[in-house]
Amino acid sequence: MNKSRTAGHGRFDGAVALVTGGGSGIGAAVVAQLVDEGAARVYVVDIVVDELRRRYGDDPKTIVRVVDVSDPAAVDAAMAEVVAAEGRLDVVVHAAGVDDPESKKIITEATAAGTPIDLTANLTDARWRRVMSVNLDGTFHVVRSAVREMKPKGGAIVVIGSSSAFDTLTGYPHYAASKAAVHAFCQAVAKEVVAFGIRLNLVAPGPTETGMSARTPEELKMQWVNNTPVPYATPDEIADNVLFLASEQARNVVGAVLLSNRGRFTV
Repeated sequence: MNKSRTAGHGRFDGAVALVTGGGSGIGAAVVAQLVDEGAARVYVVDIVVDELRRRYGDDPKTIVRVVDVSDPAAVDAAMAEVVAAEGRLDVVVHAAGVDDPESKKIITEATAAGTPIDLTANLTDARWRRVMSVNLDGTFHVVRSAVREMKPKGGAIVVIGSSSAFDTLTGYPHYAASKAAVHAFCQAVAKEVVAFGIRLNLVAPGPTETGMSARTPEELKMQWVNNTPVPYATPDEIADNVLFLASEQARNVVGAVLLSNRGRFTV
């Protein structure tokens, strides 16, 4: 990668990257920006086949693969394919994740009715496990595999965490727990792998206009800071943060959690 470029001017010239959750939202914005900034090839991983085909088609700079990040063998195979084909892997961005629409519905109905939110006592093992298997286990699978492939030459890994790890939403314990665990896991790994020339950092977005936010009821969306309504971020704004951390401009940044929430809260 070119180490002397500035934002928007080829910071990723010739780089080889892999982006999970690249079919939509933040992941898709990251893919677009990597290509715009000179990446030679971006491998785009997601589970939504139709969205991958529609968005990327036959673009020679993007190679799409259908991978469930909760499947460690599938993740390992995707990473190994990149290195076998390209000889290296410079950047990995892990943006894949899930929320729980059913819990959001319960929270909204209780809020509208003015009754206490009663979710944890009724949270099923299946809903807990789904969120953990994708958000936490999936992060473990992706980061572990990326480290294995990057150790010979180094590289940059950026993981999408969440502001909900700090500012937890009542009635959403499984999602908050999954993201808090992601932060702790990645920060511990970051201290270890910097010895191999691998930088691992996180972006913790606040509410962002993605497919997940589209499933959030309007009653839960509006937030205020100092009596001023705070808009949702765009995927491109979060992607800007991601590309900074993945670039050589952040070469002194290791194990950071970049809070990107328009000032909704600070830590």
